Parts: sequence; C-alpha cells; structure tokens
Amino acid sequence: MTLTQWFIFFLAVQVIHFLGTWKLYHKAGRKPWEAAVPVYNAVVLMRIINRSTWWTVLLFIPIVNLIMFPVVWVETLRSFGKTSTTDTILGVVTLGFYIYYINYFEDVQYRPERELKASTKGGDTLSSLLFAIVVATIVHTYIMQPFNIPSSSLEKTLLVGDFLFVSKLHYGPRTPMTTVAAPMVHDTIPVINKRSYSKWPQLPYFRFPGFESVEKNDIVVFNWPADTVTKFFDASAVGLRKPIDKKSNYVKRCVGTPGDTFELRDGIVFINGKELKLSGRARPQYMHTIYSKTGVSPALIQQAGSTEFFRSFVVSNLTQEQAQALTPYVSSSQQNADGSITIRTSERGLPTAMLQQYQIPVQEVAEPVVTVNLTLDGAEKIRATTGIDSVVRYIEKRPQPVFGQVATWNQDNMGPFLIPGRDKSVKLTLQNLPLYKKAIEEYEHNTLKVENGQIIINGKATDSYTFKQDYFFMMGDNRHRSEDSRFWGFVPQDHIVGKPTFVWMSLDQNESWFNITKKVRWDRLFTTVGGDDEPTSYFWYFVGALAVYFGYSQYKKRKEPKA
Repeated sequence: MTLTQWFIFFLAVQVIHFLGTWKLYHKAGRKPWEAAVPVYNAVVLMRIINRSTWWTVLLFIPIVNLIMFPVVWVETLRSFGKTSTTDTILGVVTLGFYIYYINYFEDVQYRPERELKASTKGGDTLSSLLFAIVVATIVHTYIMQPFNIPSSSLEKTLLVGDFLFVSKLHYGPRTPMTTVAAPMVHDTIPVINKRSYSKWPQLPYFRFPGFESVEKNDIVVFNWPADTVTKFFDASAVGLRKPIDKKSNYVKRCVGTPGDTFELRDGIVFINGKELKLSGRARPQYMHTIYSKTGVSPALIQQAGSTEFFRSFVVSNLTQEQAQALTPYVSSSQQNADGSITIRTSERGLPTAMLQQYQIPVQEVAEPVVTVNLTLDGAEKIRATTGIDSVVRYIEKRPQPVFGQVATWNQDNMGPFLIPGRDKSVKLTLQNLPLYKKAIEEYEHNTLKVENGQIIINGKATDSYTFKQDYFFMMGDNRHRSEDSRFWGFVPQDHIVGKPTFVWMSLDQNESWFNITKKVRWDRLFTTVGGDDEPTSYFWYFVGALAVYFGYSQYKKRKEPKA
C-alpha cells in the first residue's frame, strides 16, 4: 500500500470508530466529537477505560496493535457493564463491531470505578500472558532478536548450533512492513507449519536511526534477497515471493559497502584495488588438496583445525547386524579386490562404543590424497609437517553461473564492479546491466527493458541510473561452502535486520543430550561476536551476578518484618 492508500485507510478507521462509539463517549461524560478526532480519540478512550495513555502508543505499533485492539474492545465493553464471557467472545469474534450494537441498541451505564483486576485466576493469567507477549514482541521487533546458526558458511567465526542475540539498535530498528502476522515468529507458525502472516496490507519501508552503519567486516543478519531457499547454488531456483521482512534470515560477513569497487581474485577479496584486511576473528576457509606418499593422518588434519573432511576405514566379513550399525555413519563405500570394503565417514569417524558393542573389526586408512576445508594458517601448519608432499589450495577456474552473468566469472574470480549506493549514479551498458538489473527492477520498483540495443527505464532511454538506497556485498567465511552475494547479488539496505552481538548458547549438533559436557560448548557461552581478539566467555560472570542477585533477594526477604 502507498502512503496515500494508508492515509485513506487510517481515515476510514477513524470514521468507523466514531460511528460505533460516539454515544458511549457521551455516556462516559465526554463530548461525542472527541470520538472523531484521530489519535486524540484514542487518548480519550484510554481515560474512559481507565488505562494508561501509553496504551495509545501500543495501538500504533505494527503487530503489537493486533494484540492491543481486542484488549481495548473488551475493556470498552467492561467499562459499560458488559462483563460476561459471551460479551467478551462477541467483542473479539466480531472484530469490535459488537460495540456498535451496544452503542445504538442497549441502554448501558458507564462504570468509571470498575475493578480493573480480573475477577478470576484464569483471567488474571491471561492478562499477564498478553502483557508478556506485548513486551516480548516490542523487544523482538525493535531491540533484540534471537537467531541460530543453521549452516557452516561462517564456520570458525560462528558455528552451527550457535544461538545469537541480534541487535536491532546498531543499524536502526526497522518497522515491520508486514502488518498482519503472528507475534515473535518469522514466516511460519511452529508445529502446524502454516504461513504466519498476511501479504496485505504492507507498510512502506522505514528505519529508525541507528548507532552505526554497516561496515566492511561486520557480521550482518539480513533477509535473503532471493526469497525462500528451494535449492542452494542454483540461481534459476525461484522460491516463494515473500514480503521483505518475511524473507528467510541469513547471516554473512559484509565485504563490500556502497561505492566500493569489488573484485575477487583467486578467492581473495579486493576493494578498490587493495586486498581487504579481515578482522582478527575472521577465519576464512578454502578447500585444499593434501598430498602425501605415506598417507595423510586424520589426527594431523584435526590438529590443523579442520572440521570438514572425510575419513576412510576398511572393514571386512560384516554380518548384516554389523552393516546396519555402520550405515548411519557412512557417506560412501567401495568394494575392494580382496573382498573388504572401504567406507568413508565425516570427520567424526566411527563411535568407539558402537564398534565395541557390535564387535566390528575396523582399521582406519591414511589416504595419500585428501580434500580438506582449511584456513590458510591451518594449511601452513600441515604444509610444514614432515611427510607431507604438498598442500594445494583449490581455486575454481571453470566458468560458473554466478552473479553478473559474465561468461568467465566463477565463485573465486569475479569483477571488478561498482557496488551501488544511495544517490550514486552508475553508467549502464548492455554488458554490466545484469549486475544492476534486479536492483533497478525489483528493489527500486522500476520498469526496465532493452529495445534495439537501448536500455529503457520507466519508458525513457537512458545510459545511467541513480540508486535510491544503499547496497552491500555479503560473503561467508567458508568460501567454498557458502551461498552468498557471489551467487545472488547485492543486499539492499531495506533487507538489513541487525548485528549479532553475542552468543548466549552453543550446542554441538553431533553430540547427544546424554553427554551434556560435550553437547554444550561451554567455552562459547556468552561470548561476543565482533572484535579482533579471541572470544572470551562471560558465562561465569553471568552466573555469579545471578547468584548475588538471588542471595541478596533471600537476605532482604528474611529481614522483612513478619506480619
């Protein structure tokens, strides 16, 4: 909806409110015309129902107002003696229009001194629950949002199973564009797996001022511009068409900001011709091939910090029961000439307890050629080890269908090209148009076509375009295991959600809850996300603060005089 349409809608709501409540305003000792004045009528209504003026503010906060409107309808009915369960149900299911009936057809009396506290324990519990939901929704929408890491694209910096708090205040809270949605969930209602929102009506994009702007090296949570994940690394796979604030949440590192000239050379980022200096905590990883005539030890790979590689084991003379026990851990297998089988597993290998339980004879094999995901420092450690012939970083040479549609580009080599920014003009050619076409058409809502070799925007031939908002280039630190801007392009400013501030919980997805000491990564609890130094856990400081608080509360309680 446009601003004009929203203004008309707002006025229509005021008319509906006036027609349905003016007699009630009069019975409450107010002037009937007060029910017709926008915003002021809400302030007066809060006084009539004996509620705080702050409730007026809540009525204009998207999503929160979906909770507040039914509450106000019920409170209005109760202020005029309609306190039965039937009255409450009618007030809610008729979307407040039951008040029309009360206004015109019943001779109700205003009750200024009514009891505000619920008369039943269930009602009191419901009131407390609604208040908690309102507060949580405000915090979730405008201050801090929980987020978990589902993939390894930022591995070494953020791990799969990390649970983050994402600050909305750093880059400025974004008001919800989707006005009708379930509170505190994203695009899907849990358990029933149904859409949690209505696509209509939509508010225009608006963001409150923040403490800072998105900078290079920032880890950023944003709405994925390509919409819902249907197939990774496939630019032709189009997902659901969602409102901006209901698109899938992604987290990546910003490597290019508005006005930068971005280039990727053999997997290394260059900005304005200079190599991008990453923050101290950044641990970019690349696929490497390790060669050794004597075999590459899995222990050596693990010591180098890799968590993404395969291990090989040889087994023979397996019973059916033994084979079934091995199956969950096997990624591939190969029959050998001597009748034995070589199986491949993840870096975690085969559990010792399982091998002992089923008495499976197994021998690990050190392969002469191993493909491993490593940081550059990890590769150097292995390269310097006796018995290692060479360690070669993989660099993609073949053309790939990546962002920009340039025939020679791939995930390791692309550019240079300019990252667009607000009020910045870009010279358009038929060659660079694929870089900017989606931003001009979809993100900035223009019509664009090419006729007879000319670029036509909004019906006019042009050779340049001035952008209306800022754009960013986002990449995962796990360079060969990340779907990012290299495949789907720029992230618009209006897609930015917030900045991860700290990890409050971290769970190893490969460990059982029965092994709590390993399931919880205790050293990552309450660690900050940003910075150049090594992360420090503040978990025990938090526990200590809680202990002091509860200890003081108990001490104070014992000191209170007894009745």
